Amino acid sequence: MNYDLIIARYGEIGVKSSGVRSQFEKRLVKNIKATFDCSVDRNQGRIYIYPKQFDEGIEKLNMVFGVVSYSPAVSTQFTFDKLNETLTSYVEQLISENVLDINTKFAIKCRRVGTHDVSSQEIAAYCGSVVKNVVDAPVDLSNPDLTIFVEVRDDDAYIFHEKIKGPGGLPLGTQGKVVCLISSGIDSPVAAYLMMKRGCEVIALHCNNDPFSGPKVTENFNLLIDRLDEYANGSAIKRRVIDYGEYLTVAKQKAPEKMTCVLCKSGMYRIAEKLAQKLGADAIVDGSSIGQVASQTLPNILATRYGVDIPILSPLIGLDKEEITEIAIKIGTFEISKLDDGGCSAVPRYPMTHAVLEDVKQACKDMDQESEIQKAFDNIRKL
Repeated sequence: MNYDLIIARYGEIGVKSSGVRSQFEKRLVKNIKATFDCSVDRNQGRIYIYPKQFDEGIEKLNMVFGVVSYSPAVSTQFTFDKLNETLTSYVEQLISENVLDINTKFAIKCRRVGTHDVSSQEIAAYCGSVVKNVVDAPVDLSNPDLTIFVEVRDDDAYIFHEKIKGPGGLPLGTQGKVVCLISSGIDSPVAAYLMMKRGCEVIALHCNNDPFSGPKVTENFNLLIDRLDEYANGSAIKRRVIDYGEYLTVAKQKAPEKMTCVLCKSGMYRIAEKLAQKLGADAIVDGSSIGQVASQTLPNILATRYGVDIPILSPLIGLDKEEITEIAIKIGTFEISKLDDGGCSAVPRYPMTHAVLEDVKQACKDMDQESEIQKAFDNIRKL
């Protein structure tokens, strides 16, 4: 098909106030332009995209948050003569591509914006007759095999037959920054993706547990962020790594062994808070799902988050492993997360599952947690 543009649609952006809507539209356009080479116009709730490489635009638009659906289309002037000419050519190409034949039940759906001398129903009826002149296919408005859409906007008309589902959500960069605690596992990259889908810029924080973990953990973290970065055009993910092994060593030496995972997560939150304050982020994000591992029981969630003054968001909190895995497969992080990284040898044989807050506070005091956190944070580095 000889398309000349892509029509992109958004969802909840349209219910915002006019000022916010305009701001979000501009950000969406910026992100589209950062994803592939194109020119973009926006008009009355539609985004009109003219890619330099059309196939690239079709493929990569599916990775731009805020786009609910999109359609490759052809454009023409809105006159009946031009509609006849353009739609006839469009139908002939559908026939040559085996999309439409004499047995295909079809329908025409028309949407019209602006002031015109004819109604949407009259335009649809006319377009139906044009199709019938090319191929004597049956009309079925209730259950068509193929729907041809005709959008008339002022003096222009657009013809398309596909509506490709986009990722939805809000344009990346419209909802502030978050610090995401990201390991090399399945859950945390999915949590970061979901926050990006809600318009948040991501600062990825990775804790290198050496000597309790090997170099593969950090390597896999980098691979995961490379993949997530494909969704982050317009707001590239910042990467930060801390050496966390010394903190864990002190925790194991000066606190009860069974409390290691609780103290580990508590320290991560405190470090993430410091990074958020430094880089102007408004929240911390993790991949917690209630009851999935020892540190994610409700008593342990309470204990690990004690003393952190900014919000900690857990977008996976009510999902099970199967649901999280489905998202990971969809976004392309699952196969990376499956790579063997050796695991973490700091995990005790019998980790605490029902932490008592007062006991955890005492353990933090015994290990001088604040001093250990500051030492780790002082050596934070970019990747």
